Amino acid sequence: MRWLGRSGSGNIEDRRSGGGGLALGGGAGIVVVILGLIFGKDFSGMVSQVMPGQEQGQATSGTPSDEQGKFVDVVLGDTDAVWDKIFQEEVGQQYEHPTLVLFRDGVQSACGNASSAVGPFYCPADHKVYIDLSFYDELKQRFGAPGDFAQAYVIAHEVGHHVQNLLGTSQKMDEARGRLSESEMNKLSVRLELQADFYAGVWAHYEKQRTDANNQSLIEEGDIEEALTAANAIGDDRLQRQSQGQVVPDAFTHGTSEQRMRWFKKGFETGDIRQGDTFNAASL
Repeated sequence: MRWLGRSGSGNIEDRRSGGGGLALGGGAGIVVVILGLIFGKDFSGMVSQVMPGQEQGQATSGTPSDEQGKFVDVVLGDTDAVWDKIFQEEVGQQYEHPTLVLFRDGVQSACGNASSAVGPFYCPADHKVYIDLSFYDELKQRFGAPGDFAQAYVIAHEVGHHVQNLLGTSQKMDEARGRLSESEMNKLSVRLELQADFYAGVWAHYEKQRTDANNQSLIEEGDIEEALTAANAIGDDRLQRQSQGQVVPDAFTHGTSEQRMRWFKKGFETGDIRQGDTFNAASL
C-alpha cells in the first residue's frame, strides 16, 4: 500500500503515553479471549477486569509522530475520503468522520472498559474505533497475516461498523438484543460482521482507483491478497479449531474464513453498497 508521505485524517486520539492504558487483572491476555472477541464485536456493557487506582496516560490529538501511528492516520484518512464520496453520491447524507483511539493494554470507552486482549473494536456509543497497535504483531505472528494492507483491512472493517452505525443497522441489532436467544443473536452478529467485511471490500474497491502524487494506484500488487489472508486467518471455524480442537457453528459470531473472504471480495469487486445486505441474503 502506498501510504508514505501522504497526509492522514488527523482525527487520532493517542492515549499511549504515560505508561499506557489500564492495568489489567488476572487472565486478561488469554488467547481464547482474543479468538472470541477479535474484530469489532459489540462491546456495549462489556467491562474488563481492571486493577483499581490505575489511570490512562494523557491523550493527545492529531497525527502521531511514530511510523505506525502515521500509517493508521493515513488509512483512516483514506476511509474518510471514500465514505465521503459514497455517502454524498449514494446515501444522500454527509458522512461523519470517526475518531480512532490508540491505546496500550486497556482503554475506557463509552461502551465500557476493555483490555487489549479483545482486539480492535468500534464503540457505537461514542463513534470511535479503538486499537492497541500490538494487535498487529498478533496478526502477523500468531495468525500468519503480515503486510500493511492486512493492517489496513483491520481499520477498514472497524470503520465498516461505523458506517453501519450511521445507517441505523447497529440500532436494529440493539433492538433485537434481549428478545432473541444467544444462538439467534450469534447468527445476527455473523451477518453484521460479514457486512463490515463487505464494506471493507467496498473501501478497497475505491482505494484502488485513487492515486498518489506520482499517479500510481494507492493499492499495490499483493495488497488484496494480504487482506484476504487476514480475513481467512480470523474466521470463526479456523479460530475455534485452533483454540478448542472442534468447530461449533452455533457459537459463530463473525463468520467462517470462507464467508469472510467471500464478502470482502464481493465488496471489492462490486464497489456497490447495495449488494452488501447480508441480513436479507438467502445464504451467507
